[in-house]
Amino acid sequence: MSDDPPRPPELLMRAYRAMLAAADPRAVLPPHLPGRPAGRTVVVGLGKASAAMAQAVEAHWDGPLSGVVVVPDGSALPLERIRVLASSHPVPDARSVQAARALLDAVSGLGPDDLVLALVSGGGSALCALPADGLPLEEKRRLTQALLASGASIHEMNTVRRHLSRIKGGRLAAAAWPARVATLVISDIPGDDPALAASGPTLGTDASADDALAVLARHGLDAGTALRPGQGDAVRTADPRLARNSCAVIASAWDGLRAAAEVVRAQGLPCHVLGDALESEARDLAQAHAGIVAAILRHGQPFQGPCVLLSGGEATVTLRGDGRGGRNTEFALALALALEHSGHASKVHLLSAGTDGLDGRAGAAGAWAGPDTLSRARAAGLAPRRLLERNDSATLFARTGSLVQTGPTHTNINDFRAVLVEP
Repeated sequence: MSDDPPRPPELLMRAYRAMLAAADPRAVLPPHLPGRPAGRTVVVGLGKASAAMAQAVEAHWDGPLSGVVVVPDGSALPLERIRVLASSHPVPDARSVQAARALLDAVSGLGPDDLVLALVSGGGSALCALPADGLPLEEKRRLTQALLASGASIHEMNTVRRHLSRIKGGRLAAAAWPARVATLVISDIPGDDPALAASGPTLGTDASADDALAVLARHGLDAGTALRPGQGDAVRTADPRLARNSCAVIASAWDGLRAAAEVVRAQGLPCHVLGDALESEARDLAQAHAGIVAAILRHGQPFQGPCVLLSGGEATVTLRGDGRGGRNTEFALALALALEHSGHASKVHLLSAGTDGLDGRAGAAGAWAGPDTLSRARAAGLAPRRLLERNDSATLFARTGSLVQTGPTHTNINDFRAVLVEP
């Protein structure tokens, strides 16, 4: 054990930073670059990590390059040969349409000797939104906003999105044919299905428009004129236009959690990864984590304390109020309240943050909490449970100085949750 071990909040922040470093595109991308083609090389990228991915390509590619990548506002990085466009996230707007057209233009007119290098990461669905024929952008925005507020999982969101688009669900790769497409993915998808990252613009799918309609029905949402049974299916995985293409997931939540666990263990603390693909309502996930903490403290099961619990994946939030917050701040507040209710708050420190640096409407990556966080909030005149009910968790953490602020991280491997259980 270190002679001068870090305080619990600092240890959890170190683990979080290790997760980010494990998904730094400039470190993880170069070993996955394909060989230089006989013809041209065109780069197309979309998502929160695409500018950093493009930087890695420019630094390591032996040969001429052209292309375009699309990032959220504030996430651009300097590039020399590849153009960067800023677009809207998480709800598409007119810039999203322009960005999608720019990507399609970049791959048009290519031949069989040409290579398209597709750099795909989370956030791309909203950044590049070219509605299906006959679908007004405003209708697509309505459905996107309704899904975001419904508590739909990221899998469900992307199942719908790729059936509302002229670029997603393999359509960008089909537009590049007969060029070969090599897709490199930084995955923010629980389970790491690359066809779901950014709604799979270069990868086929066997999901259908009927599957997308089933998602909307499950959440009580009206498809309106956007989707019709048996119509608007995405490009199938067996489509011959995709036969020469390749895909590799170059960074994922599991990679990051493994690196975070090494940081914790280097301090002499046992560390247990509960999973890299935990999905549920943030409040439900918090209750599950609180139950594990209670079992550790009462029974020494399933783990002996002291220890650190890590988990990844993506929580969801069903909006009930108009407060300021996101899935990570909501998880942190719900867990702090659950621990207080069970009488275990004095033994636990926790941190929950998005690896993209942005947590919904929190204005931060997430939040941390310790044994005195709720008492300090109440001393400041706040009512923690009332704030949770209004989806206003970030207000509490801002007032207690407990927000995790990173700015854009230029990567995205989903959420990081850490719980330190003391002796």
